[in-house]
Amino acid sequence: MTTESTHVTTENTHRVQIEYCTQCRWLPRAAWLAQELLTTFEQELTELALKPGTGGVFVVRVDDEVIWDRREQGFPEPTAVKRLVRDRVAPEKSLGHSEK
Repeated sequence: MTTESTHVTTENTHRVQIEYCTQCRWLPRAAWLAQELLTTFEQELTELALKPGTGGVFVVRVDDEVIWDRREQGFPEPTAVKRLVRDRVAPEKSLGHSEK
């Protein structure tokens, strides 16, 4: 039995987690942001997780590092989160019109 090799190495694996408040019904917002990130970073991310939470939480983490916390920064614009993710997983990547 053979397995297909992947082009991802352990040093280039990146995980994003979006923790959202279920009490506030923020799943659609979290899912939309997840879709934006997966579309933009389809080669750079190996995993994107949605984590249910409570108490008004909306936190974005890259490799366990908090890059956005709604309590401190308000709700993020997708462009701002994309820049922060890019800076950690693919600093050389252009975000095209999102960077203007």
